[in-house]
Amino acid sequence: MKFHKEGYPSLLIVIIFGFLLILISNFYGNSILVYLSYAISIFLLIIIIQFFRSPIRNLKIDDNYVISPADGKIVVIENVYEPEYFRANCIQVSIFMSPTNVHINRNPVSGIVSFFKYHPGKFLVAWHPKSSTENERTTIAIKTKKGDEILMRQIAGALARRIVWYCKENDAVKQSDEFGFIKFGSRVDLYLPLNSKVNVKLNQIVKGGITELAFLS
Repeated sequence: MKFHKEGYPSLLIVIIFGFLLILISNFYGNSILVYLSYAISIFLLIIIIQFFRSPIRNLKIDDNYVISPADGKIVVIENVYEPEYFRANCIQVSIFMSPTNVHINRNPVSGIVSFFKYHPGKFLVAWHPKSSTENERTTIAIKTKKGDEILMRQIAGALARRIVWYCKENDAVKQSDEFGFIKFGSRVDLYLPLNSKVNVKLNQIVKGGITELAFLS
């Protein structure tokens, strides 16, 4: 288990806050306040360490499959029209990431980033029907060496106020490598070709870089 680089600013804030809280409680000399300040500081420290954890995994690499880009629960599997880039019907698979999940985002396939766009927006709850079109989000398309194109969308939620990405158009990316991070819970949408065979079910728990979401025909 490692601590993710995106967590260091939050960790520093929690440490400074905890130090000041303990210092103030000791100044007033109230034993109840002192114990409470220690408890709050330790609780916040555990939350940050848990949230920004980066578990060591045997990551899946297989060009025939779309690998889950995130940890979480499958909340949508349906045929939809994707209007931003594909402008065509495709299969949408959405993963809801709770605050207790690992929040690293990984490339679902290997290939070249054929499209990237960042959208500022609102912070509706991740399961809101309009969150995928009105919330802060990124849209990333990856074209595989076989010619398949996969579109992925990082979507901010009510708690997630920062989306981080590490790629840009024309970058070569490797399946299951990190491409970004969403802080404090949200969701990731995938848009797959209609001839893909989805291997997961609604409410199934998936793991980023491990679970095979779909077979590319």
